[in-house]
Amino acid sequence: MAGHNSLQNLVNQFEHQNPGITITLDTNPYPTVESQTLAQAATGTLADITGLDGSWINPLVKEGALLNLSAEMKQTGFNQSTVKSQWGLNGTTYGIPVVNFAYPLFTNTELLAKAGIAHPPTNWTQFVSDAVALSKLSKTTWGWIIPLTLNPPNGAQNDVMSWVWASGGSMLQNGQPHLTDNPDLTAVVNMLKEVYKDGAMFPGPDAVVETDKVENFINGRIGMMIDSMADSSAIATGAPNLKYMVSPMPVENGYNGKQGITVASWGIGISAKTPHPLQAWKFVKFLLSKNINAQIATDASGFPGNAMASPNFVGANPHYKEAFDVYKTRVPMNEFVGLPESTQLMTDFVTEFQKFFAGQESANAMLQTVQGEWKKVF
Repeated sequence: MAGHNSLQNLVNQFEHQNPGITITLDTNPYPTVESQTLAQAATGTLADITGLDGSWINPLVKEGALLNLSAEMKQTGFNQSTVKSQWGLNGTTYGIPVVNFAYPLFTNTELLAKAGIAHPPTNWTQFVSDAVALSKLSKTTWGWIIPLTLNPPNGAQNDVMSWVWASGGSMLQNGQPHLTDNPDLTAVVNMLKEVYKDGAMFPGPDAVVETDKVENFINGRIGMMIDSMADSSAIATGAPNLKYMVSPMPVENGYNGKQGITVASWGIGISAKTPHPLQAWKFVKFLLSKNINAQIATDASGFPGNAMASPNFVGANPHYKEAFDVYKTRVPMNEFVGLPESTQLMTDFVTEFQKFFAGQESANAMLQTVQGEWKKVF
């Protein structure tokens, strides 16, 4: 998300336009935000306006912690077509994404050229052979990297399900878990296992966290990864001369339907216990207004939640426009949003996926076990 200073500037601007309303910013490091937000919800101490991840919506609503935004929008005549998406349960909105972060494919242009690869892979066969070719360049080069740590377990979403959604697949059927007898998902896990068995994947995926992807990409050890443009500033700082490309995810051979792209979003909601609902909603509307929202998205290297806004590409990282072009032509997907205990669902998935990679169980056995665990949660 945009840094504290740029947010503070927006707060100053809002307060100047709305004398009598004071906003106090309280920013926390991302790894602790979820546990803090859920703890505050349980104790009734949630801030009037709260930053949200879509995966927290379900527990927060069950806790009765979030204000019904559908009612606020109706009451104030808010034009709902101006926002790209809304987060809710049972037809009621409780959060609105302010910035969307898409997860395309990143490829190291120089490493690909060294391996004799002319352009990023567009299908799975090319992807697997490219990963193998890249891993043969040296003893410290690998084609692919996947984080399979449990802290946090979002490799399930960003690095496994991204493949399913890119080729039009789904992990749900009628809102219920659909992991067994799911040819799309079975094909994805087997394809990733093939890359691992071929020695083309960064070793020790169980211990790899999200930041390791970026660090190893910066250091030229990884040829390809799935990542968010939010990390482009880290790449620019860590390796200003690194040449890389941002392109769509490879799809299953022969697939030519609609392609999905994984999105994670920074959203906003209002505490159900706020004594100032109208003032809080006024600030939410301010953040979602066309020009302000475009500015927030640009500062964060994300894409606007306002459907009418476009990021400002002038002077921005050149790959930012590449990523936006991919995003615009893909269907934004994240089936974990709004699910009950989505972090637990990802943990269940990654736990079994680790065993599958280690050769302790087959793809079918792994998916059957996860299906059983997920059904308990649903």
